[in-house]
Amino acid sequence: MDYLSQHQYPNGEFCSYISPDDAMQGWCVTDSTVFITSVMGSCLLPLSKMPVAESILSRATGFIRYQMTGTGVWNFYSIIHPMRRILPYDADSLSFASHFLRERGEPIPERNNKQLLLDNRARNGLFYTWFVLHPKLHTNKTLWRLSLRGFRTPVHCFLFLLRNGEDVNIGVNASILSYLGDIPATAPVINEIIKMIVGGREHDCDKWYRNAFVIYYLIGRAYSLGVKKLQPVAEIIIERILATVSADGQLGKSIFDTAIGATTLINLGCSAEALHRAINFLIKQQGAHGEWPRWLFFYFDPAKTYGWGSEELTTAFCLEAIARYKFDFTDAD
Repeated sequence: MDYLSQHQYPNGEFCSYISPDDAMQGWCVTDSTVFITSVMGSCLLPLSKMPVAESILSRATGFIRYQMTGTGVWNFYSIIHPMRRILPYDADSLSFASHFLRERGEPIPERNNKQLLLDNRARNGLFYTWFVLHPKLHTNKTLWRLSLRGFRTPVHCFLFLLRNGEDVNIGVNASILSYLGDIPATAPVINEIIKMIVGGREHDCDKWYRNAFVIYYLIGRAYSLGVKKLQPVAEIIIERILATVSADGQLGKSIFDTAIGATTLINLGCSAEALHRAINFLIKQQGAHGEWPRWLFFYFDPAKTYGWGSEELTTAFCLEAIARYKFDFTDAD
């Protein structure tokens, strides 16, 4: 926690980088986003009773609230980023930021932004990623305003619509499910997630989240937040994570995978010996300054041209796993 406290910007934001390789050992460029801080804030919520964690969360809360538009939406980028005026607003940023602020007891226009999500669905009931023009009639003024905003830069808008306009991504839908919960409108999302996992398509179900462990994490997060209709895939996900265990306790291909894999096992109710070994592995891998190494969380495109991550982000995921393990197992004992 001290590492994160010392590396949090004065405005409450956390650093993120873009890099072309998973381990981020090539070139790295800082990138100012709202999304990364929202995700990290959500990871640290279980630690809020610690004074140092509460201080971090308080600053992050202020940052995320400041980045919100009056209608309760967020851009992926922060207000100082030059790409903010070009990139459309998205449902993933909205869902993570809204959930975080709601858990922090902050007032947000929840009714408005939930209706915005509900009016931004495809004909099959799944949620679009971007708030842009879609071939569907609606009367949501906020959605119209967000959709038409792109025409201030018409060339960029046209190119974006051609490439990404109709995006429906299962990882993003899982994030939306965590925010909206188990309601009639999210039934198609639950059904699609179940079909995707049963069909073994988690490696290629989302343009941005290309790591199957991240998909597992997002599904486990929704399950832990009350969407118990995902139960049919809980054991499948647990088995697939446990199948990647190494002799030293690592899950998947990295420390990052181990952190989000361990949290997913906890969220899905698994208490296998491999979980205890994974937590011990994470503790042993902590750096001298209290950090864990950076690793890409999500990507710019399916080709993985580059992606986003940071030591701060990996550290937040590791702390979430260790804290959840302590609270769910050690304290119970």
